Amino acid sequence: MDLAIAGQAVIVTGASRGLGAAMVRSLVAEGANVVAAARSREALDALAAEAPGRIHPVTCDMRDREAVAALADASIETFGRLDAVVNNAGIAPAGRLVETDLSVMEETLAVNLLAPAALAQAAARHWIAAEVAGSVVNIASTSGLKGKALLAGYSASKGAMMRLTEALAGEWARYKIRVNTIAPGAFETDAQAAVFEDAATLDARLRKIPLRRMGSPDEIGPLTAYLVSPLSGFVTGACFVIDGGEVAKL
Repeated sequence: MDLAIAGQAVIVTGASRGLGAAMVRSLVAEGANVVAAARSREALDALAAEAPGRIHPVTCDMRDREAVAALADASIETFGRLDAVVNNAGIAPAGRLVETDLSVMEETLAVNLLAPAALAQAAARHWIAAEVAGSVVNIASTSGLKGKALLAGYSASKGAMMRLTEALAGEWARYKIRVNTIAPGAFETDAQAAVFEDAATLDARLRKIPLRRMGSPDEIGPLTAYLVSPLSGFVTGACFVIDGGEVAKL
């Protein structure tokens, strides 16, 4: 299926590994150019080497709101346009809230909620001024649908991201700017490394998932590319759960 995104320019944050890198590869495979942002320059350069000239690596700390907003300018300066934003970067510090300094939650909200809001704002300002359509895809989590013990800050930030998506979808629809959310469950990424270290832990985790496996990162890329593309032109304010049926089972 031709998603009609050849030549478009998309920003992907948290692009150096895991789900972010998989999204970049899917977008490039569909013909899009990508501004890949993350903290790890070495990993970004390795990713960019897979498609020279098509992936523009930018080292960016999501806690630096001005640097995050500047990614919109980087896309326009590099590719001459900006068509979509994929807010994927995030952190998930674990711990009992009664034993955690609230500064940890503040940082989590800064990275997981305020940074996506800043980038979406910068992109929307460009689209509105240029009178062109745009798409924002926020990568939340099933933890935003059902709060998880030991992940209070993360769950709160991802739940807030879903509400932000809905609010902006209603606010920006008149400008032909679409805003949607993807809520991934357990995927085979570094975030799940500890689970794979113990067979019993892995078995217990997989038993919670009806499909009895974790997702592969390359399974989220096509959904992201679809939400970026004009083929999803009537889709906004939606949340797409991709979790092997875990939330449906709860």
